[in-house]
Amino acid sequence: MKYDSNHALLECSIPGVPSKSGKVRDVFDLGDKLLMVVTDRISAFDVILPNGVPEKGKVLNQLSLFWMEFLGMKNHLVTANADEYPEALLPYRDDLRGRSMLVKKVDMVEVECIARGYLTGSGWKEYAKQGTVNGQKLREGYQNASKLDEVLFTPTTKAAIGDHDEAISYAETEKLVGADLAKSLRDATVSLYTRAADYARGHGIIIADTKFEFGKDADGSLILADEVLTPDSSRFWPVESYAVGANPPSLDKQFVRDWLDSVHFNHQPPAPELPADVIARTHDIYVKAYEELSGRKLV
Repeated sequence: MKYDSNHALLECSIPGVPSKSGKVRDVFDLGDKLLMVVTDRISAFDVILPNGVPEKGKVLNQLSLFWMEFLGMKNHLVTANADEYPEALLPYRDDLRGRSMLVKKVDMVEVECIARGYLTGSGWKEYAKQGTVNGQKLREGYQNASKLDEVLFTPTTKAAIGDHDEAISYAETEKLVGADLAKSLRDATVSLYTRAADYARGHGIIIADTKFEFGKDADGSLILADEVLTPDSSRFWPVESYAVGANPPSLDKQFVRDWLDSVHFNHQPPAPELPADVIARTHDIYVKAYEELSGRKLV
């Protein structure tokens, strides 16, 4: 295991087990199953930052587990109890505890499924220029952070590390995965977002938008996979500070993006190191998001 000076886990290694790394997760191939380990790495603008945020991986992992249980959709989880992992992993269970899950191998759909309930971020920028979001024409009169009349499905491609996801239209999604699967992705994305957003608002948080990923199980059924409704994959706004016209301070990694913009980061690697106060504030934001949404203390 590789940690930085703040004891943030930057890299997980298990000798003799094939693995691959994403922006945040290290995935180990156990034959018929995968071990997904959520590190404390943080990325912004599709660039991995040189230092991490302590406990961030535990927040992402445990919040995903909470949402999987709450939403009830079939998913790829086998167990997140490190004591139930295969015997070969037991020497590492203390490092894995709280930040990993054993999952089924599934055929991942090569589309990132984004649900937008509010107009913000890249959606707001596109709308302000041409009145559309992902090519979908919207009515006039929206402002930044406005609640949309209906939830939008705005898919993107899945980019390799270092590249940027590209927005695609619904028609392009149909061409990519077929009409039937495109409809299933859209329906599942909007349904899951709506249920989660209604729940979160009752706990003082607006989910402005979020990203889901799906796979196909052995029987061909659509299943929920990867991370679910985390501060890395969503915009969480406190209800108490929400107002149309400007983005409120959020409980997600927008704080890091804003800091990077303040030091004129050009969105290309290498990224600058995060200072100690930014790391500490980001840690507190992530833990607050988990505890307010789940009603649980971070393990």
